Amino acid sequence: MKLDRLALPVTEHGGTDDGPPLHWDFSTNANPLGPPPAVADALARADRHRYPEPGYRALREQVACWHGVDAARVVPAGSAGEFIWRLTLALRQCGGARRVWVPQPGYGEYAAAARALGAEPRAWSGTLGAGLPALRPGDLLWICAPCNPTGHALAAGELEALLAHAEEAGAVAALDLAYAPLRLDGAAPPAAASRAWRLWSPNKACGLTGVRGAYAIAPDGAEADADALRRFAPAWVLGAEGAAMVEGFCTPQAQERLAADLRVLAGWKEQLCAALRARGWQLRDSVTPFLLARPPGPVEAAAGRHAAWRARGLKLRDAASFGLPGWVRLSAQPPEAQAALLATWDEREETR
Repeated sequence: MKLDRLALPVTEHGGTDDGPPLHWDFSTNANPLGPPPAVADALARADRHRYPEPGYRALREQVACWHGVDAARVVPAGSAGEFIWRLTLALRQCGGARRVWVPQPGYGEYAAAARALGAEPRAWSGTLGAGLPALRPGDLLWICAPCNPTGHALAAGELEALLAHAEEAGAVAALDLAYAPLRLDGAAPPAAASRAWRLWSPNKACGLTGVRGAYAIAPDGAEADADALRRFAPAWVLGAEGAAMVEGFCTPQAQERLAADLRVLAGWKEQLCAALRARGWQLRDSVTPFLLARPPGPVEAAAGRHAAWRARGLKLRDAASFGLPGWVRLSAQPPEAQAALLATWDEREETR
């Protein structure tokens, strides 16, 4: 049997590539300050010698306690990507998700899962500037809050209107909250978010992208659906390290440390944006430590810029795969990293 016809386009990501080790990585959205001590301690205590308890009962109770929901609504996941595929597959198996609405620009995994499972990806802007998406019964609507790569977030009233629209249309709404813990404005999802699936992926906020682990919270009254999705997962979908990260993340100690990190990251972002604006870069507003930026110069120069940065052990996320040629996504990094980035830019400009 030939499987090559099933191949999908490669979903590009920031972070590690196959080149030499990076000195400074602006391409990743992960917290550069590393894990809170509570999370690091939980990882150190993780029992790697045996399988986790297959029902993840203690983990679900920890998550439920933190979020103020019933543990029956918590669905452990191997990663955000794993849950995106599992939810899409489950809905397809039940005759839904014929159309999957994906924010554009946005994370490529939503559309990849849709295509692989025979659904039709439909783009929407991720904002309400162009109006509400034309949802039908059974559609799956992904809302990234805040959105990757833009760092944009719907206002609470906009999100409430969008979720009400999905409910009236008979569509399934899913909130990807991977970057919600990194919101510099400290805003939390509104109460109306409880009407949607909520997907949390703590490894970005904890600076632990090498540890895979996530969880979802089912909508109000959807305990039976949560149970079905738990049963729809491979055995031990979440390993010991991922479970420990999730448990450590859902503690007051971890959240207090993250709040302190956000104050540092806000200062670093302000410093970076000021330096880039002074050099003629275009910047888009965001509520996160990462943002979209466009260096001055023709789009054709982008490949050379990225090569020059990479040769210096620096990496920015080329936004061409998001449909934004000439733009980059970059994240707030320590002052010494910013100095290296700006020195490389200034040297290149001087030799032009």
